[in-house]
Amino acid sequence: MSNQTALLGCDTHVHVIGASSHFPMVPNRHYTPGSASVVDLRQHLHRQGLGRVVIIQPSVYGNDNNCLFDALAELGSSACGIAVLDRTISLAELQQLDAKGIRGIRLNFESSANHSIDQLQEALGFWAPRVQALGWHIQIYAPFTVTAASSQCIASLPVPVVLDHFALWPAQAQETEAKLQVLKLLEDGNIYIKLSASYRQSELNSNQLTQLAHHLLKVRPDRLLWASDWPHTNRELGVDALSVSRYREVEPGHLLIERNEWLSTPEAKDLVLINNPARLYRF
Repeated sequence: MSNQTALLGCDTHVHVIGASSHFPMVPNRHYTPGSASVVDLRQHLHRQGLGRVVIIQPSVYGNDNNCLFDALAELGSSACGIAVLDRTISLAELQQLDAKGIRGIRLNFESSANHSIDQLQEALGFWAPRVQALGWHIQIYAPFTVTAASSQCIASLPVPVVLDHFALWPAQAQETEAKLQVLKLLEDGNIYIKLSASYRQSELNSNQLTQLAHHLLKVRPDRLLWASDWPHTNRELGVDALSVSRYREVEPGHLLIERNEWLSTPEAKDLVLINNPARLYRF
């Protein structure tokens, strides 16, 4: 691991979960994660040999971003965040969030099993002009087919769109037309794709994911990001939504092995870990 990566390398997708006494979760949440503090996050970054991080607002907090703001204040210039926002927010309030380190908003359709193409496109059309002047982007966590069906809408937006977790890419023999639509978005620079969360790719094995990462690198290496998805949230089967579900057990060494397989050259590592996130998140 180079000294430059240890200082400037970025994990672009983690969550911080604070004490419930200070940061209550929404009552209608789909699962309940345990604590994952800033102290824990710093240890994770140290194990990964990375110096920068992007904290993503988790679904369990709804649009109450106070835990995210608290983490950003504690981490300072080494961190920025992606928020979930209420539509009534004003431009002045958005500017205040930018000063706190927020760099975009998240539209999370997958966690709520929302497969509505119309609703995604309407949300994109609502938020894009509101965040454009701030230099923000929109982050989407949605089923692959929903994203692909919205490709014309995404291509028309005045802001970039970031797709979580390999865009939830389907199996190799499926959704050929949809894949071409998403690859066109990538080729044209309309989207970024996060290489992350292999355990969320139920249809692709590790070799297929590595092949996909290498293919995406050939298409637009300047539009890829890497992320750990720490602390690896999970909805345990049989566990009530209001009871704590244990995090997935993902060894830090496994993340390093995956990262080195996906980013197999020094040039790819510099682009995906350092240059691309520095540009997108304004580090």
